[in-house]
Amino acid sequence: METSTVTTNTVKVKYKQKSKLKELFRKLTRSWTGMLGFCLIVLLIILSIFGDWIAPFDPMDAQLRDRLLPPLTDGHLLGTDQLGRDILSRIIDGTRVSMIIGLATAFLAGIIGTIVGVIAGYYRGWVDVVLMRIVDVQLSFPFILLVLVISAVLGAGLTNIVISLALAGWVLFARVIRSEVLALREKEFIIAAIATGVSKFEILVKHILPNIFTPIIILASLQIGTYIIAEASVSFLGFGVQPPTPAWGNMLNEGKDYIFNSWWLITFPGIAIILTTLGINLFGDWLRDTLDPELKGE
Repeated sequence: METSTVTTNTVKVKYKQKSKLKELFRKLTRSWTGMLGFCLIVLLIILSIFGDWIAPFDPMDAQLRDRLLPPLTDGHLLGTDQLGRDILSRIIDGTRVSMIIGLATAFLAGIIGTIVGVIAGYYRGWVDVVLMRIVDVQLSFPFILLVLVISAVLGAGLTNIVISLALAGWVLFARVIRSEVLALREKEFIIAAIATGVSKFEILVKHILPNIFTPIIILASLQIGTYIIAEASVSFLGFGVQPPTPAWGNMLNEGKDYIFNSWWLITFPGIAIILTTLGINLFGDWLRDTLDPELKGE
């Protein structure tokens, strides 16, 4: 009997999860902005995973005889750069770099910020004061300037730019999560758990973390676009991903000297950055409005 009951409950939980996913997708199809963002994100994921097969040319192959070809010339849909490399292939390959950096930074910054925010919000007192003063000091510095300073110390490269962005961006997660934990701590079920002698660790793991998962996901989805733009900015200035690895920021940097004669060198990487951040922000806004309806009017 007990085994049958457990099996039945498991089936019910799975059915409820499937129903929630179906309802979430139904809401997505009713929002043209959310659906547009979702489609753009799916396209980015496909290009990131299957880019090597989709790209018409080798993005690293330099053909000097084909340098600075305009779009729609000799099979190069978006033209070639100053070394004769296919622009479309390099943009597709750069999609993988941007997505890796955006997702990895959001994950790392989210972990750091969540840990700090949970500790500050739950324990309060002097712990909260010290941690929030550190957050306030870091927030007083411009985000990009802080990323540049950290990148200059760590050096260029894909891994270092992720670390730099995460170290500069965790404070926003900490602020938001702290406020969520402070509100949760006053809820009746948390007060009851404390009164019944439940350990602090168990309260944090079983009651606090599950209830702040939604704001973490919402904030991370909104921040990915910011991190991609920041990476492009840092790479443009020479502190991020280094050539010849294709990245939209260093493509802009390489093409700036040809802006008047070969406009396509900076135009198409710029469009890629705009469409990527637009898609992520549209989907993030829809996710926020759907999962947290109280924010719809903001």
